Amino acid sequence: MKTFIKKPCLICSELFVVYHIRLFFTNSFFHQILVYWAQKFMIVITGALGFIGSCTLSYFNQKGHKNIIAVDDFSRTEKNKNLENKDIVIQTSRDEFLSWFRDNYSEVKYVIHLGARTDTTEFDESVFDKLNLNYSKDIWNICSQHQIPLIYASSAATYGAGEHGYDDDDENKLQLLQPLNPYGWSKHKFDLWAMEQKQTPPIWIGLKFFNVFGPNEYHKKRMASVVFHAFHQIRQTGKVKLFRSHRPDFKDGEQLRDFVYVKDVVKAIYFFYSNKVKNGIYNLGTGTARTFLDLVKAVFHSMNVSENIEFIDTPIDIRDKYQYYTQASMNKLLRQGYKEEFMTLENAVTDYVQNYLMQNKYY
Repeated sequence: MKTFIKKPCLICSELFVVYHIRLFFTNSFFHQILVYWAQKFMIVITGALGFIGSCTLSYFNQKGHKNIIAVDDFSRTEKNKNLENKDIVIQTSRDEFLSWFRDNYSEVKYVIHLGARTDTTEFDESVFDKLNLNYSKDIWNICSQHQIPLIYASSAATYGAGEHGYDDDDENKLQLLQPLNPYGWSKHKFDLWAMEQKQTPPIWIGLKFFNVFGPNEYHKKRMASVVFHAFHQIRQTGKVKLFRSHRPDFKDGEQLRDFVYVKDVVKAIYFFYSNKVKNGIYNLGTGTARTFLDLVKAVFHSMNVSENIEFIDTPIDIRDKYQYYTQASMNKLLRQGYKEEFMTLENAVTDYVQNYLMQNKYY
């Protein structure tokens, strides 16, 4: 297996070992002991090169965790900047990770599984079966067998058109949900499978991410957030194009989504990691739906540019699979003791635009 070992001694800080010890014991028996024990406390983050994964890795670094195993498809070089200036101990490819995990499970204390194919315009179900469903089952089974805690990424796409609401409290409603695309179905199938398992990790949390936006999504192209696209459209043309409504009950631009800033998302992930909560599937949005008009107006304001909005037809290939309203019920998370305030849409957009997009910076 090809793995890249990076900065193994830095993880000693997790054990309150003075960094300078390595200067004296670099090739010593004592150094080997320190590395051995530190590696027994490693955290796996899959999708570490991706949008939410790289932000999660950065936040864990900020919290003092340098003992990260970064898992992803490292052949996609356009994503490599997401990993720059991050502290990890092992970097391994998605295809080789499962074999490594089966052989080295004793070195892992937690798995945060965020890697997935997230393209909602992809309609080849076999792609999602391989990367989202079956790969996640393999990770779950290893974690279950060796009693390793697991957080995994689900999606608000599992709720489909929202005809059954967006409530994560009643898990019996899972069977009723009808996602609108193969991506949503792949996440939904895994949620259903997880709920049926008798053998589970000691801690397992599924997170239904709503409309996440923020830094480190430069590589996502068509699938990047509306904030990202609006910023570049305004910079290039002075205006923004929004999908018009194709439903009589929604005016153009007044389609509603629960937009959540990635900085709030990673704080919630860290809460689940560091606190004992009830196992299960949780929504991760803000609990407040806002219009696309609200969103792009915030972008114009952040750039100090006058509003200029044009409405265009929603592409045919996604028109009948388009969500017109999402709003996460957040009561389940709040009952677990979560007290962090979510940023307002306007403040989050301003932070993203002015501190990252305008400066081409990464989180």
